[in-house]
Amino acid sequence: MSASMMQQLTAAVRPQVGSSSKCQSLRMRSAAPAASRRSMKVSCAAVADNRILNFSAGPAMLPMDVLETAQKDLVSWNGTGMSVMEMSHRSKEFMSIASKAETDLRTLLEIPDNYKVMFVQGGATTQFSAIPLNLVGPDDTIDVVVTGSWSKKAVDEFGKYCKTNVAWNGKEGKFTDIAPVSEWNVSKESKYVVFCANETIQGVEFKDEPKLEGKTLIADVSSNFLSKPIDVKKYGVIYGGVQKNIGPAGMAILIVREDLLGAARADCPVMLDWKTAADNDSMYNTPPCFTWYICGLVFAKLLAEGGLKAKQEFNEAKSKLIYDTIEASNGFYICPTKPGVRSCMNVPFTMKDSALEAVFIKEAAGLEMVQLKGHRSVGGMRASIYNAMPREGCEKLAAFMKEFQAKNE
Repeated sequence: MSASMMQQLTAAVRPQVGSSSKCQSLRMRSAAPAASRRSMKVSCAAVADNRILNFSAGPAMLPMDVLETAQKDLVSWNGTGMSVMEMSHRSKEFMSIASKAETDLRTLLEIPDNYKVMFVQGGATTQFSAIPLNLVGPDDTIDVVVTGSWSKKAVDEFGKYCKTNVAWNGKEGKFTDIAPVSEWNVSKESKYVVFCANETIQGVEFKDEPKLEGKTLIADVSSNFLSKPIDVKKYGVIYGGVQKNIGPAGMAILIVREDLLGAARADCPVMLDWKTAADNDSMYNTPPCFTWYICGLVFAKLLAEGGLKAKQEFNEAKSKLIYDTIEASNGFYICPTKPGVRSCMNVPFTMKDSALEAVFIKEAAGLEMVQLKGHRSVGGMRASIYNAMPREGCEKLAAFMKEFQAKNE
């Protein structure tokens, strides 16, 4: 989309979302003792009175003011007499929504002009096929750093289309740490190194971009997308599903350096060819319009709240509440991940007495804290605390953890 067209279309859009929401109290519908309920009652500016605290790994919580804006505009967006769900994706109304969303995302991430931004269907997992089909031939090698379940899935899919080299594998340590780059066995022949910036299941997160001379970095940022700044110019490709930190399920965002476009294999499906999306402003066919619209509301909110540096500070402080509770529990709670790589988005933990875990999950649900059960492949508990989870939600969970320990120790 040309700069002039983007400016024209963006000007047509009114401010879509504010940075604050009415402050209300969380309800405590629970059979827990009254004293316990009183001690965990919190005031929360981001959760409405009839809302629960959803710790799901994805789809996940969305900001209340974004939901309220979407609710208000659901039947008639901006006075047009039609919902975003009813608009032609080529109408001036939706084109203005799409343009503003891209402009705001570029501002948030300070995306250089020589990168294309694409809003594509299929989620991040579809890009496991698209990456080799766009970048390498069947005899070329891609390096992959395997730090958990999602990077393992990526390397397995890459292997269908090209050679792969596992530069480092955290399996032996049960994916609880990330080795320094000096310990990676990177192939001399490869041009690309792929890694998952945050493993949703194991809860390990890269705190800094890997520094590798002569290699192009490709990052799956699905579960920490927009939780902190990213230095885009250090990457060739950044991709992520939106259903954790940004919007409803059904879409991925691709940020690709322009020189990496146009080299797809002849047998690459048209919908996986990045140049198809880039040349058609992500509208080669009908995109997931409503998801795109919600993402745009989230981008606007993040800008209004001070950008990604402010959000990083918020997320680090928020996750610290839970990690500190675990560390202070004298082994009652156990976090398997090493302190230096603990995710600010996904906090996995177990209990010394595993028989208590089902009780913990049930009692937490009674206090309107849901989806705390760990992934089926690892068990235990997991608190996913993406951008939309308010600090008060983490305070409430930490308070419950302490009370549960006092009652069951």
